Amino acid sequence: MEYAMPLVDDLLTEMEVYLWFCSLDAASGFWAVMMTRRDRKISAFVCAPGHFEWLCMPFGLKNATMIYQRMIDNALWGFVQPKGGWTNVSEKIGIAEATDAEDRAGVTEASDSPNETPRTKFEADRAVSTTESAVATLVNSPLADKYSNGEPDESSLVTVLDRRSFVDDICFGSETFEACLATLDRLLSRFQECRISVSFSKSLFVQRKVVWCSASLKIRGPTCDAIPTIGDSS
Repeated sequence: MEYAMPLVDDLLTEMEVYLWFCSLDAASGFWAVMMTRRDRKISAFVCAPGHFEWLCMPFGLKNATMIYQRMIDNALWGFVQPKGGWTNVSEKIGIAEATDAEDRAGVTEASDSPNETPRTKFEADRAVSTTESAVATLVNSPLADKYSNGEPDESSLVTVLDRRSFVDDICFGSETFEACLATLDRLLSRFQECRISVSFSKSLFVQRKVVWCSASLKIRGPTCDAIPTIGDSS
């Protein structure tokens, strides 16, 4: 897979004219991307306890960064919507998650039965994994394919942010306080549709100065932070 990654210098240059800034950090990072059946087989690994397959995209895979960048870009720019629209798919995923929660609760109740033979954690996990979850079934269905070949429908190109993120670090600004709030509202609404979570403990909202990608963004333009040395920590 080849996908053009953004350059930090280009993203910083665009921030020179702003007076208010927001810096958002997407929660869970790559773990938010579920693996398809084929990807699970390709990325499987063997260790002492046995053979395992990744259910979510791990850090360290060659294409992981580009896959995540493409997902965020698609959410920010609205290039391609899933079949039925983001809201429809989000509702279906919510139903699938509720179904999986009920199934897990049923397994827990069965294991607590006095007539049930005690099992190790690995045995219990294997028993649950023998049946594909409702969410995994939805992810592997054509409905979840957001990146089908062909030109996107022009009517679906609804942009909420006229700039790219740097992987899971999203930063934007505005010349006025009200405009910054309006952009933030559009962005969070789009993230809710795309089921992308934001870590509020790592995010800054409508500030005069934020630190993003090792650079300080403020009214007079971006400046790079000094690289700390060993002596600074003593």
